[in-house]
Amino acid sequence: MKDFFIADAAKFDNQAVTTYFCLSSLSVRDRKQGGQYLALTLSDKTGAIEGRMWEEIADSLQHCSEGCYVKVQGQISKYQGKFQITLTKMRSAADSEIDTADFIPTTQFNIDEMYAELMGYVDNFKDPHLRALVHAFMDDESIGGAFRLAPAAKRLHHAWIGGLLEHVLTLVRVCRATAPFYPEVDPDLLVTGAILHDVGKVRELSWKSSFSYTLEGQLIGHISIAQGMLHEKIAALNAGGGDPFPEKLRVLVEHMILAHHGKLEFGSPKLPMTPEAMLLSALDDLEAKFQAMRGEFAAAKAAGKGAGEVTDWVRSMERPLFDSRAFLDEDFRK
Repeated sequence: MKDFFIADAAKFDNQAVTTYFCLSSLSVRDRKQGGQYLALTLSDKTGAIEGRMWEEIADSLQHCSEGCYVKVQGQISKYQGKFQITLTKMRSAADSEIDTADFIPTTQFNIDEMYAELMGYVDNFKDPHLRALVHAFMDDESIGGAFRLAPAAKRLHHAWIGGLLEHVLTLVRVCRATAPFYPEVDPDLLVTGAILHDVGKVRELSWKSSFSYTLEGQLIGHISIAQGMLHEKIAALNAGGGDPFPEKLRVLVEHMILAHHGKLEFGSPKLPMTPEAMLLSALDDLEAKFQAMRGEFAAAKAAGKGAGEVTDWVRSMERPLFDSRAFLDEDFRK
């Protein structure tokens, strides 16, 4: 197990470290005074750190590539408010040197227990068609198995193994708690949308040594992928005999998938137009933002910021954030 993690960078400020990382990105850039240097992004299960290598880069370029594990030697320092590492050595790491658990962030919750809770809600649906639809997805091992492991995003929120399941289960809990306040909403339909809205991410994202987008994810995106998956599963249900899947339900579920980003400029092909789509979009956005907020608070603390300071600028929210709970707790301890 490696003994330096990115979350601990503040403890090693201006110190030399020798450790292992996943090489998330690598590019060669020209130096102003002539020659070239390497600009890198290095990651482990606690986050990512920018790196620079100014000298003797040829050998590293020959043996190291994006997505591989590397052993590095370098110095931790702060630049423009963020920690980075200046490398003096870098080589590819042997398999025997690597424990993948050190590099791929994983949910803190039990995946089997989360999945059982989620499917328990589905099995209690009053609507048999929606129950069968969700099972058609989750009983397909190529989908259900990936759904249990996939991250919810590459970087912004729930970016860890089991993150998609964790995000969806939390969202379902919030939907179930909120729906009684809005009698216009069909609870089974709302929860179905919560479960399936991001199902396309099992094909949009890749999560082997690091999180990245598949070619299908880059060219099509998870919303359109999920729309196609929905058509396939409904066609399979209808081909199996019995009552056909109601066309009205198909339209409503598909609308929730297409509208869940809330705004056209956020990638939604449609704006939310039904009570279920409106509530799902709002709660999905809220749940994702709160998880991103937790990550920013943790990063600020790891960087040595005090409870009375705001975080760095959060580009996804176009503002810095402030941990009011930590701020109040600090006052109460005085």
